[in-house]
Amino acid sequence: MNFSSGNPASAPDTAELVARRAVGYSLEAPFYTSQEVYDLDLEVIFGRHWLFACTEAELAEPGDYVTLDIGRQSIIIVRDDDESIRALRNVCRHRGSRILEDPCGSVGNLVCPYHQWTYRTDGSLIHAEGQDPALDRKQFGLKPVSVRTVAGLVMVCLSDEPPTDIDEVAAVIEPYLAPYRLQDAKVAYQSDLIEEGNWKLVMENNRECQHCDAGHPELLTAYFPVGLYAEGDYPPRMRTVLERYQAAEARLHSACAATGMPIGTHRELDGRPTGYQITHLPLDGAGISFGEAGGQVSRKLIGEISAPEFGDMSLHMQPNSWFHLLSDHAVVFRAVPIAPDKTLVRTTWLVHADAVEGVDYDVDALTAVWRATNDQDRVFVEKCQRGASDPGYEPGPLAGVEGDVEAFENWYIERLREHLGITGAHQGQLAQFSGQ
Repeated sequence: MNFSSGNPASAPDTAELVARRAVGYSLEAPFYTSQEVYDLDLEVIFGRHWLFACTEAELAEPGDYVTLDIGRQSIIIVRDDDESIRALRNVCRHRGSRILEDPCGSVGNLVCPYHQWTYRTDGSLIHAEGQDPALDRKQFGLKPVSVRTVAGLVMVCLSDEPPTDIDEVAAVIEPYLAPYRLQDAKVAYQSDLIEEGNWKLVMENNRECQHCDAGHPELLTAYFPVGLYAEGDYPPRMRTVLERYQAAEARLHSACAATGMPIGTHRELDGRPTGYQITHLPLDGAGISFGEAGGQVSRKLIGEISAPEFGDMSLHMQPNSWFHLLSDHAVVFRAVPIAPDKTLVRTTWLVHADAVEGVDYDVDALTAVWRATNDQDRVFVEKCQRGASDPGYEPGPLAGVEGDVEAFENWYIERLREHLGITGAHQGQLAQFSGQ
């Protein structure tokens, strides 16, 4: 394949980059480094698609809120007095001040700090000091943002016309997630990590585990990387691991059959606006959780799960999230771009609502594997960002094990092509790469 040099003077415009994207290769450098591409990502990807914002567990009581900033846009996700979840623009209708600055908290009403305009948690205006008594307050409530929950996961969309396929996706994944009762869980710990890399590099790194064998020793005490290889593609060094994987998979299938839990993979990572994949994977060792040798890290199982050896319910959602649900806890991840070369990754650990810290779980033990893994991934992403910024970079071929990376890039390019009105060879290339 022929690609342009890294010389900025010869850099093509964004539409040309999108039009000529080579299926089966990593993206060209400007997709990771260009301010113009980053601005387009905020508009088209993060401004028009369903995004994972938080869990219902973070909004346990009326008045609990989380703020989410996407570029210049800020929203408040809050539990209303009637227990429903609302999403509101974090912009006062008086003179535009930000209302809430903290990332999370609890309020009685939403009060603007500038002139004290006051809103209920449903966004309705109830106090506007000094205004004409004839002011129609119904016309000046906080602007709503589309929001919906999916089995305890709160999704938001900044567009006035959000993708309608979220209902189809929810119908598939909710039966898998429902027994974990995430809406009734408790937040045990939450961490924010700034990764010095473009958001797409963060997601691409997450979408493959070829690097796990050498890069994530803590994770591999429980996690099988072999499940990501195509049949017959297992390297010789993976043969003994494969045998353990197959035995653990058989035990997991038996456990699911005994409890009536759905099993199998649903994979639509590209080809639709709300791309997703859900799959139930076995774990190594004891097969229970991310403790030492696959051991349990919380004594109280989460939700309605009754069998400790219940593997890992893994969910990926485009464009910004991934999830791991175990028998004893859940770990949820959200990535948000904050600059062309900077991404905020938030990780939240959830346990049963009745689990008691220091009795049923220890925070350090609960979080150890993913704190280490996140930090290792941070280093990988930062190395890739530096490489993509180097004039010597050009896209390299993706291996079969990187199929989910390819699917992520396909989904991303599909969205930009649709926005830019580009048609042509991309679909033919995609079909050829997929062997269709």
